[in-house]
Amino acid sequence: MISAIRAATRRSLATNLRATSSSLNSCTSSPSLAPRWSCTPPSYRQYTTHPTLLMPVKTIDVPTMGDSITEGTIVDIPVAPGDYVHEDDVILVLETDKVSIDVRAPEGGKVLEILGEVDDIVEVGSGLYKLDTDVEAPAGGAPAATEEAPDAAAPAETVAAAAPVAATPPPAAAPAPVKKAAPAAAPLPAMESITTNLGNRPERRSKMSRMRQRVSVRLKESQNTAASLTTFQEVDMGNFMEMRSRHKDEFQKKHGVKLGFMSVFVKACTAALQEIPSINAYIDEESKEIVYRDYCDVSVAVASPNGLVVPVLRNTEYMTFADVERTIALFGQKAKDGALSLDDMSGGTFTISNGGTFGSLMGTPIINQPQSAILGMHATKMRAVVDEKGNVVARPMMYLALTYDHRLIDGREGVTFLKSVADKITDPARLVFDI
Repeated sequence: MISAIRAATRRSLATNLRATSSSLNSCTSSPSLAPRWSCTPPSYRQYTTHPTLLMPVKTIDVPTMGDSITEGTIVDIPVAPGDYVHEDDVILVLETDKVSIDVRAPEGGKVLEILGEVDDIVEVGSGLYKLDTDVEAPAGGAPAATEEAPDAAAPAETVAAAAPVAATPPPAAAPAPVKKAAPAAAPLPAMESITTNLGNRPERRSKMSRMRQRVSVRLKESQNTAASLTTFQEVDMGNFMEMRSRHKDEFQKKHGVKLGFMSVFVKACTAALQEIPSINAYIDEESKEIVYRDYCDVSVAVASPNGLVVPVLRNTEYMTFADVERTIALFGQKAKDGALSLDDMSGGTFTISNGGTFGSLMGTPIINQPQSAILGMHATKMRAVVDEKGNVVARPMMYLALTYDHRLIDGREGVTFLKSVADKITDPARLVFDI
């Protein structure tokens, strides 16, 4: 319907222009016979037309991507100029410091021009691509990509005989007899070569993504800002593993999610954060004040194809074990699909990093600024320990590491917090009875 209106408007304008031209000719040939209105110069006439009917080409700008984000990098352009796109089709993919964003078509049309290339940095509000919305959708959907033309310069057929077989050379003349020389001294044995064949040693370079650059900057800022100190504690996982083994099937049947290690650690850390408020606080650098938070938002470090991300579990003091497991599973899937949003990763009062999923035995995690502490989980290994009766037994043990900002948290608070977490994991009944 809109296309028919546009075509009718163009035909009306063309008719008006031809009438104007005819009137001007009559004014020139017989000014006295021509109507007075028709001799008005065309520059003084006003034509009212709808702008969208005459300007179907739209320039689509870089969208707003967050309060603190002012630019992004073009990482993918799945369409090419000349392609027809439908509404909500992805035209470009922009990568920011925190997340990747798909720029989609606001309506159907033909892509006329992409105002940038891959790896170009574009600012919010600047022109990104041009879209002609006046083009009708081709019958049967978007046109398929044009098949590549066959190579113009096809390789020539191999010549059967590249070169004639060389004729047999004539026999060489017999060498003249050589006089026997005196026997020379025996030569020294040749030294064996020590050169080793190193084989092919290629190198390749890959540009750092904006997310990886931002992660590296934030990690270095944390090291330069916080007075980081790490304390360690070992925890016996046997009791929780036994309880988990007894109830995991029933838990999954009721809640539709598996019972893992993260839920008990999130709940244990939440209880310990409420016991030691300084672990949950942070330093306001501008006002030089300590801000204590009476809620617990636990960030969980998750590995994604683009780097380390830390989505946030909000108000974990009100979450159940099943709530924690469901939310973590959702974040893990969104991280694999690259669908995490800025809201998913903003905030957080404390972080848990589980390097044990990759087999790490022990490590020192880096604080996620502006937080003041981070807990590092590690692999569970069977080790020989001495039980309460003095017997040496094999138990599943895990090392825990707490890195905290010593500017805010004293050693007493740091060690007390970590010991409280270890006690709650060793005896899960403490979580039930809130002790």
